[in-house]
Amino acid sequence: MSAVPFELRTQGLSKQWGDFKANSDVSLSFAPGARHALIGPNGAGKTTFINLLTGALAPTSGQVFLGDQNITALAQHQRVKRGMTRTFQINTLFAGLTVLESIALAICEHRGLQYRWYQTVARQHVVIDEAMALLASLKLSPDAGTVTHSLPYGKQRLVEIALALATRPRILLLDEPAAGIPSGESAELFEVIAQLPRDVTIVFIEHDMGLVFRFAERITVLVGGRVLTEGTPAEIAADQRVKEVYLGEAEHA
Repeated sequence: MSAVPFELRTQGLSKQWGDFKANSDVSLSFAPGARHALIGPNGAGKTTFINLLTGALAPTSGQVFLGDQNITALAQHQRVKRGMTRTFQINTLFAGLTVLESIALAICEHRGLQYRWYQTVARQHVVIDEAMALLASLKLSPDAGTVTHSLPYGKQRLVEIALALATRPRILLLDEPAAGIPSGESAELFEVIAQLPRDVTIVFIEHDMGLVFRFAERITVLVGGRVLTEGTPAEIAADQRVKEVYLGEAEHA
């Protein structure tokens, strides 16, 4: 765990294109082991904020801190090396490989063995053991020998998360992990996410308020690129401003 009271923090983070302000002075902190949701109406700046965290976008102003390190100037791959992973960054599944082969490849790449991964996997049981343990933690063991493209979409999303976890992240950023998944499967997906180790801090965007209020421990509401409020699920559910600008709209969406 981090020695500081936050694993990830932003200070005055802003992104502007011309007169359009996608994010304005966003200062947030995420505690070690957090299960923290970002919600808000369409156009609230949620995905832009995630892009600023990962380095996919450079901020117009403000800073991003991972632990006590200022990572604002680091490229995406450098942030991954320091422990920040977003499923979107690695969500191109290895369609022709089995689930086990895909995860083993990701582990080898993380270890710098990607150029000889077939030989490495064949003779180093430690990689296979690590891959199988990761699949077991996500309840994917029965699918280890299945070719990834033949999996149901919900399980493909789980494989994406497994690929992200293969990089041994401190921070896992999920942008609508349940999008496109039937409601029953999406609840199962979040059940698995909720059981991930507490040494992984999870920040996620999700439009399904049932899932948000069931699995998030803290919620930040973004509106118009700014933080409207932040609190526990009970505090957010009782906030009249949130009801007016988002929850009422979400309930009827």
